[in-house]
Amino acid sequence: MCYSSDEMSTEKGYLKVKKAAENEEHRGLLGRTEKNLSHINESEPINTTIKGYVANYLNKLCNNENLMDSEEVDIKKVLNIVSRLGDGHGSSDSSEKDENFRNRKKAEKALEKASLEISIRKEIEEYYLPKQLVDAIVEKGGIPKESEQCLVGIGFIDIADYSFLSKFLTPMENQIVLNGLYASFSWVLQQHGGYLNKIEGDSLMFHYGGNIDPKIEDMDQEESEKYIAQELFYTCIHMQRVAFLFNDANDSFLYGSDNPKIKKQVDAAFEIISSMRNSELSQKINAFFQIRIRIGANIGEVTIGNFGPEGGKQWDIIGVPVINAKRMEATAPIGGFRISEELYKILEESGLTEAYFHRFKREAEAMFGSFSTITRGELFKFGKVTLKDKKNAEFNTYSIQVNPALPEALMNQVELLVNREELGSQRIIQLLQYYRGNKFVINAIEASLISKGIVIRKADIFSYVFPIKYKEIIGEYKGNIKKVEAFISSKYHVFELFEMMGYLQDVIKKDLKLDAKQDAKQELIFENYDDYIKEIDEWMKKENEYKERRVYQRNYFYSYIYPMVYKSIDASIKEYQHQASELSEV
Repeated sequence: MCYSSDEMSTEKGYLKVKKAAENEEHRGLLGRTEKNLSHINESEPINTTIKGYVANYLNKLCNNENLMDSEEVDIKKVLNIVSRLGDGHGSSDSSEKDENFRNRKKAEKALEKASLEISIRKEIEEYYLPKQLVDAIVEKGGIPKESEQCLVGIGFIDIADYSFLSKFLTPMENQIVLNGLYASFSWVLQQHGGYLNKIEGDSLMFHYGGNIDPKIEDMDQEESEKYIAQELFYTCIHMQRVAFLFNDANDSFLYGSDNPKIKKQVDAAFEIISSMRNSELSQKINAFFQIRIRIGANIGEVTIGNFGPEGGKQWDIIGVPVINAKRMEATAPIGGFRISEELYKILEESGLTEAYFHRFKREAEAMFGSFSTITRGELFKFGKVTLKDKKNAEFNTYSIQVNPALPEALMNQVELLVNREELGSQRIIQLLQYYRGNKFVINAIEASLISKGIVIRKADIFSYVFPIKYKEIIGEYKGNIKKVEAFISSKYHVFELFEMMGYLQDVIKKDLKLDAKQDAKQELIFENYDDYIKEIDEWMKKENEYKERRVYQRNYFYSYIYPMVYKSIDASIKEYQHQASELSEV
């Protein structure tokens, strides 16, 4: 039996030798393969590992057949070849070489695995951890192990009604647009030195200050407070303006950016938005797909440090100022932001509120917009936020406008929505509800509706809010309903009717106190059982009557007055749409 050197140089060839050895007499096989083994040994390209396998196998074969001490010439020649195949060493050396080879291969694989793990961990760090946080900890020289009380400025962002906007996008497009928007916000934070704390769905949290912020390391309390308030304030403004530009796929806000990753994410989002706005459905898209955000901000002492179990730690901040910042966002005007009274006072003392007022007014005047007549009190609108979950507790806040062109932008959107039938009228009503406290926006929307020929029944709205006063006016005009309607329409703007409804709502929210005499009965002096129980019974009945009256008033407002005001405007829009539909059919 004869094998070529090519066959013997592969595992396949070796297996042939082995199989043949098992089926033929060993002595004869050894003799017949002497020539082939010599060829194997002399072929330089042959893998040394294959040689080792062959030598090891033949060595064990000779041992098993008790041929190691044979005096036969052929056997000695084969043993000599086996020795040479084993690189001059005996069979034990060959086994040792095989073991070394395997260990070396294991070491190489372990090294490759460790290298890959280091690479993946580095990628995870860059992918999931905020770069600013990592850089700050590196600069500090280590992770602060203990939590600390620190002055921190906190901001929350929420995309208004994103569940509605997401219907216009595929799941993948939703992800791309959100990533582009958050990349834009991250870029703003980098410009101002802020920290991206977390992203949860369509909401984002960020903060300034704390024990790892290198910018306040050498500042005293007053300096750091002023710095944090200033950067937090201008970040809120900057983010709102970026959101407006992002909505129109305008990347001018990235001017001077040297971050290619952010640019790539923004460009991917803009490609989707641009294709939507330039498609055959552009009118519908422009009417409904408008990305707008609300922002809330606060400043105060919080606990900052590592929170969570081992293996799941997160660098975070907790405390009442964080909760209140979230409440600011929940009640913030869409397209603007709301701040706490504490933050406003710091800004006021620093002169930032005055500087911002003049800047905003100049911009509004330059574009001849509705906001050109805005006052300082209207730009920084004071208001009380009521917390239902805290037994109607109140705290003072200021809502702030950001976009000088907001009324005109909403006016243009309403003109498009008017022609979008049922869904269009629904969105207009939602805009009126969102902005009902903003005189400039509501007046702009009213002007847009009137320009389309929509007749808003202001007299009906007035009758829902103040039915008794409405009857008095009818009496003054001796029952002439047309004159009553003309009087109310000329006297009141829609915003003023909303203001009156808001005043009524504020009254309804508050519990009226019982009169002093009635209130005093809560502290009755016990003299005897019968008199005491009788007085308690009378007091409880009056208390119950009062509560029933208050519940009825609230239910009446929220179940009838409030919805009827907006149903009236909705019906006026539908009236116009119905007439337009009939004309188009003709």
